[in-house]
Amino acid sequence: MDDTDLFRAQILRHAGPVITAHFVGYRASYTREVKIGQPLVLAVFVSATLMQMVGALLLALVRGGGGGARRKFKELKKGPEFLVTPVRLRDDLGRTYEVEMHGHLPVSALRRGDLVQVTTSPQKDPTLPVKLMSVVNLTTLQPLTPRIPTMWSHLGPALLLQSVGGLVLACALAAAWLA
Repeated sequence: MDDTDLFRAQILRHAGPVITAHFVGYRASYTREVKIGQPLVLAVFVSATLMQMVGALLLALVRGGGGGARRKFKELKKGPEFLVTPVRLRDDLGRTYEVEMHGHLPVSALRRGDLVQVTTSPQKDPTLPVKLMSVVNLTTLQPLTPRIPTMWSHLGPALLLQSVGGLVLACALAAAWLA
């Protein structure tokens, strides 16, 4: 045991829903994958594939060429990755808190020593620090909310439009078949 272990400040990982403290700094960031529902991704993928096949058939008839490159189902079901940055805060009593920020904030949003009020929520895994939901920089009176990718941003507007077109086409075919 060396001297640094004797004087190491205890880091409080779990705190109340609102923490008012001074911003100490960011720790090393890493990425984590967003879990997404596979049945929903499968439905979007299948309906988009139906629309892409019809589009490729029409394109082949008009130009004699095929469709463009497309992401595979395995890649889509993996989910997007987001940045996780541990944030250290210190209150007026000298207690140090660590919370996790998911996503990004502007670089100039927080400076060392700024007084902040952080709203947190617990994560599903109780061993992880609480998740930072929003920050109000009381020094500059600026409200901040980190943004993370969602399932919809991961799928992308092109695939979602293809999926909607595929659903309309499938419903039209089913209605024609039943009539």
